[in-house]
Amino acid sequence: MDDYEPKFPNLPERISRLGELACNLWWSWHPEARALFYMLAGRGSEFKAQNPVSQLFEMDGSVLDAAAKDSRFLRRYDAVMARFDADVNSYQSWFYSKIRDPGMHPIAYFSAEYGLHHSLPFYAGGLGFLAGDFLKECSDLGVPAVGVGFMYPEGYLHQRLSPDGWQMNESESLDRSRAPICRVRDEDGQTLTIKVPIVERSIYFEVWKAQIGRVPLYLIDTDIEANDPWNRGISSRLYIGDAEQRLVHEMILGIGGTQILEALGIKHSILHLNEGHSAFAILERIREKVEKGSSYKDAADQVRSTTVFTTHTPVPAGHDVFSFELMDKYFGSYIPLLDLDRDEFYRLGRDSSNSSSHFNMTAFALRMSAFRNAVSKMHGIVTRKMWHHLWPGLSDGDLPISYITNGVHVPTWIAPSLAAMFNRYLGPNWLADHDNPSIWQLVDDIPDAELWHVHRLLKMSLIAVMKERARERWKEHADLNIIMASGMLFDPNTLTLGFARRFAAYKRANLILHDLNRLKCILNHPRHPVQIIFAGKAHPSDNEGLQLIQQVFNIARDPNYGGRIAFIEDYDEELAQYLVHGVDVWLNNPQPPFEASGTSGMKAGINGVPQLSVLDGWWLEGYIGTNGWAFDGANSGSNGSEESDSEELYTILERQIVPLYYDKDDSGVSSKWVRVMKESIKNAAPKFSSRRMVKEYALEFYQNALRHANETSLQA
Repeated sequence: MDDYEPKFPNLPERISRLGELACNLWWSWHPEARALFYMLAGRGSEFKAQNPVSQLFEMDGSVLDAAAKDSRFLRRYDAVMARFDADVNSYQSWFYSKIRDPGMHPIAYFSAEYGLHHSLPFYAGGLGFLAGDFLKECSDLGVPAVGVGFMYPEGYLHQRLSPDGWQMNESESLDRSRAPICRVRDEDGQTLTIKVPIVERSIYFEVWKAQIGRVPLYLIDTDIEANDPWNRGISSRLYIGDAEQRLVHEMILGIGGTQILEALGIKHSILHLNEGHSAFAILERIREKVEKGSSYKDAADQVRSTTVFTTHTPVPAGHDVFSFELMDKYFGSYIPLLDLDRDEFYRLGRDSSNSSSHFNMTAFALRMSAFRNAVSKMHGIVTRKMWHHLWPGLSDGDLPISYITNGVHVPTWIAPSLAAMFNRYLGPNWLADHDNPSIWQLVDDIPDAELWHVHRLLKMSLIAVMKERARERWKEHADLNIIMASGMLFDPNTLTLGFARRFAAYKRANLILHDLNRLKCILNHPRHPVQIIFAGKAHPSDNEGLQLIQQVFNIARDPNYGGRIAFIEDYDEELAQYLVHGVDVWLNNPQPPFEASGTSGMKAGINGVPQLSVLDGWWLEGYIGTNGWAFDGANSGSNGSEESDSEELYTILERQIVPLYYDKDDSGVSSKWVRVMKESIKNAAPKFSSRRMVKEYALEFYQNALRHANETSLQA
């Protein structure tokens, strides 16, 4: 097997490896690599959407020839490629020094979506970016992982608002030839195509690969000519609403994804499922062992002992369930291949607390995994309570579901200007050991005025981007209401709150809008004004979420609020970078206990943006009293809880946050505010990094699972 990498015929031999670099997303979290492509952009090309593959395809050959003769560019090129080779090709890594030798088989990580970079728009939200950050950190730590997922070539929806604030969706088609992905081909040089046998529907898919540093990510694409028209769109979009289509989707992910690894000869020691969407990979792994002569019991025991399952969903309604009738239609001929009868099979997925006639993907994954975890301490409590009935003889404290709190990939989410400042004050090697809390104590050495100044520049950049987006919409003949709701009047000297996430009812984007008269006074204070940026999309079928967006939009365009509320369309990874770098306070007020973890506040925190949040998800662990603000949050959905929570929110703003921010010295710096910023960085950067998270998975789960895998191989 091999990969078909895009060919760049205009690249001179001296800089020919630029093509290899462009096709590996390693460049996306290494500033020196991005700077190399920006240097080319300065020679007359455009670094389109920060996509070097597109850039290299469209560059004039004479520009590349000149770069290949430019000694300054070549010095940078050679240095970047040396760093690239050292990071990607070396066996020297934390994982190999702490956990195992390079000879063991890799860890297969399955996820329904991956948020990696806006040049690969096939993600929906937090689950995808958690998976993307996970793969990046596996690369950095040398964890021998391989990712499996879908490509969703039509799956990314751009958000546009109508003049009355209703969300409209515009689909973006992924141009495979201009994206940092490549086809996987078989031994005959043909595109690798796999057939997934499904009752009444033979479905084929092609395989693509995205390279994430050391980690390959294999992507499923059903939009191929071998499929009937009604099957081509299976992988087009995320999270299909129709139950039957969703079942087929998840069969292809779990069973087809496992067949990819088999076809490529990739033997994996561990299966790690990021949510229950891919749990059918467990079945296919068992089937392969049964086909080779194992009994079902032996095969299931071996697979269970090397399977890790991470659940992110804190409410029963969020877990996938399929009727036994529907399961019979698609698994009727598959179940006998497991050496298992029908009743035994369905008992694996039965959830007695809900419907006994449905197959619950999470219940199945919990039963068939030896290692199970929630994604925060609070979510662990909620999850154990939710699934206690699967282990009726055990107390809550003894249930075999632990937690590993999520984290974010620091090199991806840290502002470059902050990183440069950390190089000066924390030492040039701070990034290599950034999960060490002692390193971050040196943040106190940064002069207050310098940190304040860097953050103010980041806020100015955010506001400039907001205004440029509004200008682009104006060029499209957008309604004036849309333009005025886009933050055209925002002032970098004004305290700025940011609320950016998926618009779902439980996230309560409108909590701060509960008492509009009181909010109006806060926003329009003559000496200490406040401004709020909202951003986020609602699921197209979530009518309540769509109405929330419309409510925020209509308030944002109301002149009574002085242009101090903005709703920014089309929230994406690029805008998220500007927001977590540039706002002054990150606002998060979900209905407890429905925030499983939340990572947007972590991203803000590592950039010195303190959080104002309900004590739920990660903030229950992250809040230490000096790094932001917190309130308990009523855990009922009543009007009373909205009343009391909004009252707390307004009071904290009026009595603590606003006075602290505007308590400035003669030079315009609030040293007391900077103290909170520093505490935010010192707490969030080491404790809520994906480096800490992945190390915990390795030490708590992978190490033991590898021991089981090794024992099994010795017995065989």
